Amino acid sequence: MSRFAMLALLLPLILTAGSDVSAVEQKPNFVLMMVDDLGIGDLGCYGNDTIRTPNIDRLASEGVKLTQHIAAAPLCSPSRAAFMTGRYALRSGMASTGRVQVLLFLGGSGGLPASETTFAKRLQQQGYSTGLIGKWHLGVNCESRGDHCHHPNQHGFSYFYGLPFTLFNDCVPGEGRDVLVDLQQTLQHLTLLFGVGLLTMVFVRVSGLLEVNFWFLVLLFFLGLVAAAVWYVPFALLQTWNCIIMRNQEVIEQPMTVETLPQRLLGEAQNFIRRNADHPFLLFFSLAHIHTPLFKSPAFAGKSRHGRYGDNLEEVDWIIGKVIETVDSFGLANNTLMYFTSDHGGHLEDSDAHIGQKGGWNGIYKGGKAMGGWEGGIRVPGIFRWPGRLAAGRVVEEPTSLMDLYPTLKYLAGDKQPDRELDGYNLMPLLEGKAAQSQHEFMFHYCGIYLNAVRWHPPGSDSVFKVHFFTPNFSPPGAGGCYDTKVCLCHDTEPRYAEVLERTAKAVMRHRSTLPQEVTSADDASKASTDVHDVLNQMTWEKILWRPWLQPCCGTFPFCGCKEDAATYESTTA
Repeated sequence: MSRFAMLALLLPLILTAGSDVSAVEQKPNFVLMMVDDLGIGDLGCYGNDTIRTPNIDRLASEGVKLTQHIAAAPLCSPSRAAFMTGRYALRSGMASTGRVQVLLFLGGSGGLPASETTFAKRLQQQGYSTGLIGKWHLGVNCESRGDHCHHPNQHGFSYFYGLPFTLFNDCVPGEGRDVLVDLQQTLQHLTLLFGVGLLTMVFVRVSGLLEVNFWFLVLLFFLGLVAAAVWYVPFALLQTWNCIIMRNQEVIEQPMTVETLPQRLLGEAQNFIRRNADHPFLLFFSLAHIHTPLFKSPAFAGKSRHGRYGDNLEEVDWIIGKVIETVDSFGLANNTLMYFTSDHGGHLEDSDAHIGQKGGWNGIYKGGKAMGGWEGGIRVPGIFRWPGRLAAGRVVEEPTSLMDLYPTLKYLAGDKQPDRELDGYNLMPLLEGKAAQSQHEFMFHYCGIYLNAVRWHPPGSDSVFKVHFFTPNFSPPGAGGCYDTKVCLCHDTEPRYAEVLERTAKAVMRHRSTLPQEVTSADDASKASTDVHDVLNQMTWEKILWRPWLQPCCGTFPFCGCKEDAATYESTTA
């Protein structure tokens, strides 16, 4: 056989082998989709039969559904910080000590520290094109307007389009206020007080009723001016300061036009997939839905059975369907891990007489947004789809966390570099059915810096236990949420709360030191120390079970039976 003939025979084999190697080495794409404030009970695949979510339900039926998927915090900023870094928000300084648990001003200096590492940064180092479309809410600047130290571009996202802050009621005139409403009212009243005082003093001076110093009037005027500026500039102009859209580090709309936001975010997400279809990419599509104010998109208005909230949720489902359609249309489905979730539970207390319920439904689970211990605040949807890699229709009931995405993406991207302390675990063994139990033996449920509860999943057991250290005081009494304040506090408002815990703990220790050591049987008693406090436990099975030779009996055992003599009884009672 000639050399050319042999080469002709071998060439197809070489090409085939080369294509197989290429397929093996090809890195998967990642499309992560997160809804804001979505309740786990809002979706059809999680038991809702009155709101239509066919696209999300199809995502679940074609992939793996997690039923015990837990957010690391019950509010936006700390939950997203934990999601991005694979670590509890406390580790990155994104947990608050007071009543304010999220970033409130885009012009503030707080945010995700530059020292933190996100999954986007790790994947960027692995050659991925990385993009964030939608909500960020983890800060922008530190020291100056242009340093962008907290910006998504500094945290591994090569492309950013969306809301560096979040969507909130102040973004739409007439929808109410969200930020420090009580402080706003106090400053407004103070401004009015200075104004009334100034006018009164001017009247008194002009009418000659009293002699009022001119410079006192000037001082009163400037104090009123300062009070008005402190209220008006940061609060009355919140729509301008916070409600903006950025493309990378450029502000392109201020204030933003909310009505067209859903379509623009979807278009940007689809375009990012199109631009990067030929090489590995990570897209984090962080929807502005379903946080208030609710959208009024004409195509969905009045179409659901649950008012404007239901309309918005069905719009979310349509958007998710369009993203799935885009991935599939480029033939990327078999090499793309798609993930759907929410940052925390639905906001139970958000409603009004005109619109009705504006927050989500958390199904059978107690509590909601801002409640770190109750399941309704932290149990969220978790859906993964990856045809050819993950079995369709699989359900995982083991405890998992939003923090698990970080190590999972690292593993799939082939990132084997050392990392810092992580609180999440690689999910692929669970998702692929290679592991039966979650690696999360313990989960710590924080709200701010306050540990509200701990979940324990004993190894080799199906049981899950949860210990609550703090639960919010619902209001009004008997309600299922904090309707009087619109959101629950993460910590106890009792001034002596810490002292009460400390003193009672010490009292328990002192009390237990005076009790006998635990002895469960006679054998244990013989082995126990000779301490004067040692006693034999009289309430063991060995002690309480029936023994015939100890049974009191009138007559001959076991034929026991007798009656008290009636005459004796009558003479005794006479």
